[in-house]
Amino acid sequence: MKLQITRETLLNGAVREMQRVHANAHPDMKWRTEAEMAELFETVLAQHKAGEDLWLFGYGSLIWNPAFEYVEKRCALLRGWHRRFCLKMYMGRGTIDNPGLMLALDRGGACRGVAFRIAAAKLREELGLVWQREMYGGSYNARWVTLLHKGQSFRALTFVSNHSHPRYTRELSLEQSAAMIAGAHGELGTCREYLENTIAHLAELGVRDVGLMRIARALPKGPQ
Repeated sequence: MKLQITRETLLNGAVREMQRVHANAHPDMKWRTEAEMAELFETVLAQHKAGEDLWLFGYGSLIWNPAFEYVEKRCALLRGWHRRFCLKMYMGRGTIDNPGLMLALDRGGACRGVAFRIAAAKLREELGLVWQREMYGGSYNARWVTLLHKGQSFRALTFVSNHSHPRYTRELSLEQSAAMIAGAHGELGTCREYLENTIAHLAELGVRDVGLMRIARALPKGPQ
């Protein structure tokens, strides 16, 4: 049965179980321990003013499937980082024999996505769900950034590529990226769905990501 990332499957441990099953399946799957996860979580929260809501920036699947509770969302611009398929996927939407690709933020350029405001009263619980989803695999680092919305700047937390992780990939050709995305699938579905959902939901925000659209046009046509 296809697994879905929802608030329920994060709370009941189904997503974590999928992560644990694959934890030692490939030499490049370097996982953070529970202690490391907790230390990083507390370090991030120590940089946030207690009692204030927290903004979280999503640029990929968080846009169309946040799976956490928030009180407001808005389209926002991040400068200095761009969205790129730069992380190999050996689980979820790929396998060891047929890895896919996942989006992360990489240095340079700019990126439009969605900023979610998490209420201070629920911050630990809701950010904890996102933490389990994004940080356990070790391929992301949490980072505070400055976003722009209607000419106003504000501080937000997001997840950027961890260049020291073995799943991080340097520049791939358009053809290489398209081939990996076209053929990869796993417990969460296909890599193609991931790409197409991201493009479609960005379009709803009035955002055209030229890089993603080039990859989509390079995908093989017809049933997969």
